[in-house]
Amino acid sequence: MQLNYAERINETSKASAMVIGDTCHHDHAAPTHDAATVSPIRMLSAYGPKQNRLLAALPTEEYERILPSLEFYSAPQGSVINESGDRLDWVYFPISGIVSLGYPLENGASPAIAIAGNDGLVGMALFMGGDRSPTQAEVQIASCGYRLRASALRRELQQGGRLLPLSMMYAQAMISQVTQTAVCNRLHSVEQQLCRWLLMIMDAMPSGEVRMTQQGISNMIGVRRESVTMAAGSLQADNLIQYNRGCIHVLNRHGLEERACECYSVVKKEFDRLLPGSGSGSGSAQRSYAIGKQPARLASVALN
Repeated sequence: MQLNYAERINETSKASAMVIGDTCHHDHAAPTHDAATVSPIRMLSAYGPKQNRLLAALPTEEYERILPSLEFYSAPQGSVINESGDRLDWVYFPISGIVSLGYPLENGASPAIAIAGNDGLVGMALFMGGDRSPTQAEVQIASCGYRLRASALRRELQQGGRLLPLSMMYAQAMISQVTQTAVCNRLHSVEQQLCRWLLMIMDAMPSGEVRMTQQGISNMIGVRRESVTMAAGSLQADNLIQYNRGCIHVLNRHGLEERACECYSVVKKEFDRLLPGSGSGSGSAQRSYAIGKQPARLASVALN
């Protein structure tokens, strides 16, 4: 007998909650009690696929059609979902965390050209007829969400509907992010770039806590670690952030927006214009960025 989504969550809530508890942190629904007591309804509402904005924007019929094929995944910080040139077997729909898209260089750095969060997906090439990734997808901030096999995605795309046009609008928004990142990296200061990345992370994260290494921040921006330290110190001196022992507390988001270059607002306006509900993550006045040091392999839990 095929189980519906709520029944499958009921059967796997303990295992899923254990994984979520390590990698997903929500302002309103962080699991703080024993995993065995997590209710299926809570799992469904707090960690269900509709926490991803693209999946949430699908019509009910289409959403219910792909629901049985979705698998829960958990990806700790430092996980590499795919390398540049890898065959894409899955498309990922994050509900929490940050995945950076970039190109690893010979010196070990991997500057990010874009980031993906709960407003989008990882594996865009599959929607464009390709089967290999042009970029490396690395988890910068522990991520969880849902993934769909490439074969199931192709079957769904053949049905027509809203998934393909939604994904194409997301691709257009990502092109804007990639283009503006190239301009920003070439013309703007490290401090402006740091403000831009912090604001983008705040928009994409439903939680106020982010675990990330200082080296990870410098790799994302494509500068030396010392330059990030100096930029953070300048922002702290002006009471925009509080930076102490690897933690950044954003004290004044409006001040960060004024200090950032125009690249942030250009990209945000494009996302807001193209994607349903993409501006909903930007209203928090204070966020916390906690820095850790534990890269790990990609982990996955299938809901079946």
